[in-house]
Amino acid sequence: MDILLFTLVTFAVIVYFNAQEQKRRIALLGQHLGRYRIEALMEELAQGYLRALGESDLPRREQIWSLLTGAENAIAEQFKRFAADFSKVDEPAARVSKIALPWAARLFPGAAFDVREAFRLHAQGIGDAVANAEQRSRRDQAFLISAELFLMQHTCHWFCRSRPVASARLLKRHQVSHEQVLAAVSPATRRAYADLTGI
Repeated sequence: MDILLFTLVTFAVIVYFNAQEQKRRIALLGQHLGRYRIEALMEELAQGYLRALGESDLPRREQIWSLLTGAENAIAEQFKRFAADFSKVDEPAARVSKIALPWAARLFPGAAFDVREAFRLHAQGIGDAVANAEQRSRRDQAFLISAELFLMQHTCHWFCRSRPVASARLLKRHQVSHEQVLAAVSPATRRAYADLTGI
């Protein structure tokens, strides 16, 4: 009975401190993201891409693609500014653990990465995808930008909660797995992400 009680108390303590850590991270990320329109632009692009891809009238489709160019440029610029802003966060507060336990990033530094560096590589990936649009079809461009944005969103959720929660949210919200997103981003993003996270 003592072992069961000890196990229950230990579990309750872990859950409590995990929740406190998650609240701190959510508040920190929200404080920085709140200065930008990144989420609204992501939604605008997602809906716009679906409209363009589903449009059978060629002139109308081209008009939609043309309108989306402004949102693509805006999200690339805003995320670049966000990453620069977030880079000023103290290093201990920016550590992301691969283990969903309180203080794991501090206790096991080898099993953690710096989310500031992750945001920098996402800014680079999104920026490159938008800047090099002429190298691919508009459809392929939409898929690449979407993949870069989905991976960035996964990193945000991983930072706030945990990797399993981030992957579950990605699947629920966009009907795509983390592995599929990794396969769809640019090779440069994939390499940099693997080097940073070990995935």
